[in-house]
Amino acid sequence: MKKRKMILLAIDFLAMVFLIWFDQFTKNTAVLYLKGKPDIPLLKDVLVLQYLENRGAAFGMLQNQKLFFLFTETVILLVIGFVMLRLPADKKYNLMHGMIVLVASGAVGNMIDRVVQDYVVDFIYFVLIDFPIFNVADIYVTCASAMFVFAVLFYYKEEDFAFLSVKRKEQKTPGGGKE
Repeated sequence: MKKRKMILLAIDFLAMVFLIWFDQFTKNTAVLYLKGKPDIPLLKDVLVLQYLENRGAAFGMLQNQKLFFLFTETVILLVIGFVMLRLPADKKYNLMHGMIVLVASGAVGNMIDRVVQDYVVDFIYFVLIDFPIFNVADIYVTCASAMFVFAVLFYYKEEDFAFLSVKRKEQKTPGGGKE
């Protein structure tokens, strides 16, 4: 593997470690200061810190389906690993590295909660729009998803995803031979 690729993978790994740590830190802080205590309004009638033990997915769907979530998160992480290993080291793909790091960090952050305590700690609540309570890992995944839609629509072209193809075309060297 080339040096630039190794450096990018190391940066990705370190970024994931930091983001997962930050997610777990915020959840532990929420447990410490919010569990069994009154909500903490940050912006009156807009944003509140409120403790919730979520045994489901977004919007409370699929309650108590721990094995399903662990299986799904494991598959997502395997796909992420496959993509990261195949992702070209070109600067054009730096945005893709960032999106992948965010999704992986969010998945691992919530997976840790499910494995350790059978639920995910959520604590951020937008009262203004009555949005379901969420956490920092959810923010990572949501931001990465929005970035991905934008990137696919306006930045990357279809051929920029050719690196995902399992079959690789033989490349010709300048002398007309094959690599």
